[in-house]
Amino acid sequence: MSNVELTDVQTLRHRARQHVEDGAVTEGYTADREKILRLLNESLATEWVCVLRYKRHYFMAEGIKANVAAEEFLEHANQEMEHADKLAERIVQLGGEPDFNPDNLSKNSHAQYVAGKTLKEMVLEDLVAERIAIDSYREIIQYIGDSDPTTRRIFEDILAQEEEHADDMADLLKGL
Repeated sequence: MSNVELTDVQTLRHRARQHVEDGAVTEGYTADREKILRLLNESLATEWVCVLRYKRHYFMAEGIKANVAAEEFLEHANQEMEHADKLAERIVQLGGEPDFNPDNLSKNSHAQYVAGKTLKEMVLEDLVAERIAIDSYREIIQYIGDSDPTTRRIFEDILAQEEEHADDMADLLKGL
């Protein structure tokens, strides 16, 4: 059992009526909201850069293993877009605005957009980007700690899938 004191129902009801326009951000929200919004928008940019790179690789894949790789590229592009949607939804829940400005995406992204010319280069660049996302999201999760469990959980779910993506790309790379 934890040592946390539970708030009485009357106080909960009273606090819920204060600052109603803040939506999901209640008095109990202890994270630095502006920093969390910045981290969410940087991660949103990272996901979109990955979507675009994976889509390019899907269309540009050629060679003996192209079909297998292209299927992975498309699956990952779709999953990265789902990640972006979850991040954008959370930004709005926290009272922020998701930054979809194309001029800002590559500037704010943790991963780079490297096209790659050969199938091997494409897979390698995707693996590098996944490894960047893994380290970045792991640090964000540690930074958030207990201050924003909902955002932390979103990043934990995304991190698990990014680790799967890295494993897929590492397997593909070995086969090339």
